[in-house]
Amino acid sequence: MIGRCSSVSLPNSSDGKLLHNLNGIQQLAETRQFKAWFLDQFGVLHDGKQPYPGAISTLEKLANYGAKMVIISNSSRRASTTMEKLKTLGFDPSLFVGAITSGELTYQHLERREDAWFAALGRSCIHMTWNDRGAISLEGLGLKVVENVEEAEFVLAHGTEALGLSSGASCPMKVEDLEKILEKCAAKKIPMVVANPDFVTVEARALRVMPGTLAATYEKLGGEVKWMGKPDKIIYKSAMEMAGVEEASECIAVGDSLHHDIKGANVAGIQSAFITGGIHANELGLSKFGQVLADPSSLHELTSKFDAYPSYVLPSFMWFSLQEIASKNDSVAEKLSQP
Repeated sequence: MIGRCSSVSLPNSSDGKLLHNLNGIQQLAETRQFKAWFLDQFGVLHDGKQPYPGAISTLEKLANYGAKMVIISNSSRRASTTMEKLKTLGFDPSLFVGAITSGELTYQHLERREDAWFAALGRSCIHMTWNDRGAISLEGLGLKVVENVEEAEFVLAHGTEALGLSSGASCPMKVEDLEKILEKCAAKKIPMVVANPDFVTVEARALRVMPGTLAATYEKLGGEVKWMGKPDKIIYKSAMEMAGVEEASECIAVGDSLHHDIKGANVAGIQSAFITGGIHANELGLSKFGQVLADPSSLHELTSKFDAYPSYVLPSFMWFSLQEIASKNDSVAEKLSQP
């Protein structure tokens, strides 16, 4: 049983379940209901630059409860790179069973080509990648990066900042310029593989445009898109296998994106915890870290908009809420809540 929480009805939810507002992760951990915890990283554990307050200690406490934690991320980078990044930010990689990223799934499917869709994809591609964030390596995939759309057999979208060149370098480009290239690709009717389905992500408290935005544009242009990662249930299936659990009822996903994290959990049939202080913070009227949602109606509108319904709602990935901390130490809570 979960104590010290409130419940509000989501009338538009297809299953009619109540949505539980929690003070902190401790309330879920103490139920010992979930063996496997599938954690998003950006907007939950860190903002791309530094960990969120309390995130590291919360992971340590969850580990003490025996939680099998798996990072499931729509990062276009490979799983090993994701774990290395977490380590540089101060996270202990040994706390996690491992990581599943959309970039890793993309790499494996392009390398193995075990299903008919990927087997028929071809080898020449237009590669949209990162610049400031670091270009994505295609080493080992046997692909030929081309700059002329007429030579391309498909589009590979890893990033939104640059166009990969045949030399192996990349040319910085604005999203608008990449979209012009997509218009030509759509006219040629070549498919796209998007290695990061996110539309935006949180980076240093700001929102950055992600490859999912390019993919959505391509679909509007009439192009075919293979979406790799959340909300497709394939990434949750891989996470369950990694955690060694067979029943969906033993799993919970924690994320800040209704469209990707929560919708994906709904599709996979597992429970979910929605972090309100991530990419939807502005839409929910939240301006400070750990701020509690004052008006539930704003959340109802968003869940209906995305047709995604979380089981639980928390302001942040913290063991205790800021309000609980404040009752013990006002100065600490004030410092943590600074934007």
